Amino acid sequence: MTGSKTTSTTIARMRAGRARGESKTDAAKLRAAAPYAWDGENEDERPLTREEMQAGIAAYRRRRGRPAGSDKESTTIRLDRDILAAFRASGPGWQTRMNAALRDWLKTHTPT
Repeated sequence: MTGSKTTSTTIARMRAGRARGESKTDAAKLRAAAPYAWDGENEDERPLTREEMQAGIAAYRRRRGRPAGSDKESTTIRLDRDILAAFRASGPGWQTRMNAALRDWLKTHTPT
């Protein structure tokens, strides 16, 4: 695994560390550290209240998914491979660009 931060140790070393009062994780160190204390000067550094955090989470949950009221319709269409490859090669947003190309074509042509 690239970038893995796992380490290995023996059971004997783990038991010896636990006997000395060392934690298996850093959670104990975090709990023992002094809590953040806001100095009251900079409002941007003020920790959020529980209500503010819950309101932010609720707003995030409402935003997830597709936008409501979209005028788009999902469809299946068969296209020549070279045309599809050309649009895909143009990078992210190729479907939007394909939609714009079709819209531009409709300005000068009447579908039959």
